[in-house]
Amino acid sequence: MLKVGLTGGIGCGKSTVAKIFADLNIPVLDADQIAHSLVEKGQPALARIQQEFGASILNPDGSLNRRHLREIVFSDLKQKQKLESILHPLIYKTLQAELEPLVAPYCIISIPLLFETDMTHLVDRILVIDCPVETQIERVKIRDNLTIERIQSIIDNQVSRAYRIAKADDLIDNSTTDYRLAEQVKKLHNLYLSLSACRD
Repeated sequence: MLKVGLTGGIGCGKSTVAKIFADLNIPVLDADQIAHSLVEKGQPALARIQQEFGASILNPDGSLNRRHLREIVFSDLKQKQKLESILHPLIYKTLQAELEPLVAPYCIISIPLLFETDMTHLVDRILVIDCPVETQIERVKIRDNLTIERIQSIIDNQVSRAYRIAKADDLIDNSTTDYRLAEQVKKLHNLYLSLSACRD
């Protein structure tokens, strides 16, 4: 099975593209969803995070205060690395377990930090979703209600747009219309089906 790694900067529209692939009956694995489930209340990873970062990262009901943790890790590189050292091996292990039973011509593995986490060896091809930085900022501001400074610091903590584009096997321009976006996905869908057939 051909494994396509889907990535892109914050606000580039990775989830939108992943949904279009899912609507084409292609299996989609999502590293962000895995990360969210790993830090649910009662999960061992949450206990480890609390141990490392203290009780202040929890809400009164014992669930993770994501906003507070985000503020900690995006203002201190060491703290960010500490969190990643807990979560990334678990995300990798879970992705491998979810890949094993899949039967399909190809699958999409959505990994926002594909380059930063060095998970490129998990995939056969890299699909980058791209849009201008101004568009990223505008979308995230509306979606997450964050300040421009906070969004910029998140963007600065990710690999550059130029780096992602240089490393891409395939590129989707998501600064266009929904129709044009869907057309680009369908074109790649056909490419991946033909590449998968060549591997069999």
